[in-house]
Amino acid sequence: MNDFSKTAIRQNSTMTYKKFLDEYFLPDYKQRVRKRTYDNRLSSMDKHLPFFYRYKLSDISAPIIKKWQNQLSKNYSSAYIRNIYGLFQLSLDLAVKLGLITNNTAKIVGNVKKQKQKVDFWTLDEFQKVIATFDVTNYYELYTYVSIYFLFMTGLRLGEAQALEWADLDFKNETIRIEKSMFYKNAQEFYYTEPKTRASIRTIALDDDLIKLLKEWKEKQDSNGGSKYVLSYNGLPTNKHTLRHVIKRHSNLANVHHIKIHALRHSHASLLISLGINALDVRDRLGHEDIETTLGTYGHLYPHTNREVANKLTGIVIQQKSEIHRKKKFSGNQYIKKAGK
Repeated sequence: MNDFSKTAIRQNSTMTYKKFLDEYFLPDYKQRVRKRTYDNRLSSMDKHLPFFYRYKLSDISAPIIKKWQNQLSKNYSSAYIRNIYGLFQLSLDLAVKLGLITNNTAKIVGNVKKQKQKVDFWTLDEFQKVIATFDVTNYYELYTYVSIYFLFMTGLRLGEAQALEWADLDFKNETIRIEKSMFYKNAQEFYYTEPKTRASIRTIALDDDLIKLLKEWKEKQDSNGGSKYVLSYNGLPTNKHTLRHVIKRHSNLANVHHIKIHALRHSHASLLISLGINALDVRDRLGHEDIETTLGTYGHLYPHTNREVANKLTGIVIQQKSEIHRKKKFSGNQYIKKAGK
């Protein structure tokens, strides 16, 4: 039931979706979520919700919504569509609550079916082919080489890597401390944010090879103006557009399939699993909130050990003949009276 009177529906029946979005939903949504969440999702809403701008709230019917949903399905993944559809549905929830429409038609249509996403990654061999295509004598290419190498060998989320400062790196103990993330819109607008989850705050040990590379990179960076950010060549934090281009270009040079930036995180997890690292350690290194997230994402990459378990159980129990002599007990019907009694 609406929180407002039914007269509100009649009074506001001419309100367009755009007017409602700008004056009611966006201000309400902005105060309910974190700034980074709002900024990230605003770009998606600006891109896809204009489809409804010309319609009155009361005229947004199930066929109209379904037509929009079908158009999205031609170009985007189910996960992406589910997110943007969820925002649209949330906006109509508020319209119902304010008494501007009688029911949420988006709920009647329903969201697209959730599909299991394939985990894409580079194998160690593919990664080695890619990094072999960099000219590390060039300052800019060294920067991009270090960025790709670092993400592959640490599994950090892009935002975590963007926010990483040299002060967060302990060369003596060979560790990095992740305590923040970053929202990066452009070179003029970027800021620190809280980590994705509480488990995202963590300390990661680095291998000797990566430490050696980072020391060399720090010297090169300092000789070219320096930066407080680890992954930076011009004083600004790295950005996803640069890394996307680098991955595409060097994948082509190495004749290796393209992957998304986030797939470098998947690549790191795959590498750990191939090295026999247990799921709990993978969880802690990646900063997952719980083991279910780790196993739900990467469980299929663990080798099938069902037969191995059975083989290890074979012969583990040794049966020995007992030397104890037990007094034979009467096994007949004990309730039948013996003769003469």
